[in-house]
Amino acid sequence: MARIAGVDIPANKRVVVSLTYIYGIGPTTAKKILEDCKISEDIRTKDLTDEQETAIRQHVDAIKTEGDLRRERALNIKRLMEIGCYRGLRHRKNLPVRGQRTRTNARTCKGPRRTVANKKK
Repeated sequence: MARIAGVDIPANKRVVVSLTYIYGIGPTTAKKILEDCKISEDIRTKDLTDEQETAIRQHVDAIKTEGDLRRERALNIKRLMEIGCYRGLRHRKNLPVRGQRTRTNARTCKGPRRTVANKKK
């Protein structure tokens, strides 16, 4: 297992896939990193040489990932809640933030159903 950005990436998977285990790196960014390092996407993580691993590590260090990215996102949400904008209020009430309907669905945000008494007619 190679350790990049504080994350143990799986050894038996292709490098493109294993890089996506790092928070903040998706498939597109993983392909871009490998393209810049001139490494094939088909190579397995366990087959990487030390030079290739170092090159990937340097590219990943240039990108905001893991703890820094999580902290920044949390601070952005906290800022929205503090200034009291609409998006901040939606975050505060645990409702959908991006304009989705709440009459039906939205169960992921709202949580399990709470039954209301005398709702018969």
